[in-house]
Amino acid sequence: MTEMTTRPITTVPVKLGDRSYDILIGAGLIDQAGQEISRRAKAVRVAVVSDETVAGLHLDRLTKGLDAAGIHSTPVLVAPGEKSKGFATLETVTNAILAARLERGDIVIAFGGGVIGDLAGFAAGIARRGMGFVQMPTSLLAQVDSSVGGKTGINTAHGKNLVGVFYQPQLVLADTDVLDTLSPREFRAGYAEIAKYGLIDRPDFFAWLEKNWRGIFAGGRERTEAIAVSCRSKAEVVARDERETGDRALLNLGHTFGHAFETATNYDSTRLVHGEAVSIGMVLAHQFSAKMNLASPDDAARVEAHLRTVGLPVSIGDIPGEMPPADKLMDYIAQDKKVARGALTFILTRGIGQSFIAKDVPPSAVLSFLQEKHPK
Repeated sequence: MTEMTTRPITTVPVKLGDRSYDILIGAGLIDQAGQEISRRAKAVRVAVVSDETVAGLHLDRLTKGLDAAGIHSTPVLVAPGEKSKGFATLETVTNAILAARLERGDIVIAFGGGVIGDLAGFAAGIARRGMGFVQMPTSLLAQVDSSVGGKTGINTAHGKNLVGVFYQPQLVLADTDVLDTLSPREFRAGYAEIAKYGLIDRPDFFAWLEKNWRGIFAGGRERTEAIAVSCRSKAEVVARDERETGDRALLNLGHTFGHAFETATNYDSTRLVHGEAVSIGMVLAHQFSAKMNLASPDDAARVEAHLRTVGLPVSIGDIPGEMPPADKLMDYIAQDKKVARGALTFILTRGIGQSFIAKDVPPSAVLSFLQEKHPK
């Protein structure tokens, strides 16, 4: 037996009845992808949707592994970055899948970060009214969050992720080796989503992160453990509430503020990437909760201190360039998917690991808070 097949793999199940699937976490999974897909699907043809950066680093390895398993692959490459997550690129990807004559039983592999996962998943969900789909996330953020749970979609001028479908993958392969090729900034952005799971309902995990974050950044046992805990946390929530009609909304901690900032910066990754927006949003959610007398200011300060320590932005003023005024940010918040019949819904907190869904949050209170926190 080769060394590749003896390397430890952690399996996290996502339990959704006849649509259940596994998340595999470990080193070397790019090389083993053909084997793992063959065990679970009859498809012999796949489209590998990736961006040019990821493809340049890892596509040859993936293709060799697929070839060894008798799986023919067609690469579909797009430009890296959030701006590829729109209607124009969706049309390009979908047309490429159809031009390759892939059939409904064949598979679309999302091989990249969160942008690729959302884009390729949406294409898989609508091409031929639904094809096979495998997530192979290559960023930390995608491995712990966006690759799990079946949310797919694209951005519009009105806001982030406003067009899409819930479409579950058949398998998630999270190769921890590829994380070593991430820039420090992208790794930190992914770490924000790991911290989120502790802040939602796992206070002991957040305390563990405060002590062990350096090991996560360095790699090894702590990194794999943090990814596995994050995936288990999300898998449990998705199994209870697949389509976000209940407590899956807790996973949006920090996102209502964060999405508004992403829209305000026109998804310009040189200014702000998703995990950075979530970091700022989580700090603001805790500060707003303290302002509303729901939580202690000490908890907000603790969250801010930890995220700042690992190198993440924690305030609106940390976003490079000029930001729109508070009332314009409120317009973006009003377009967010967490709005129901005009009433604002936020994920707020009563303390570390005590997040809850707050409905009918007064817009005037949010506007006043944003005006207070705006650098102007």
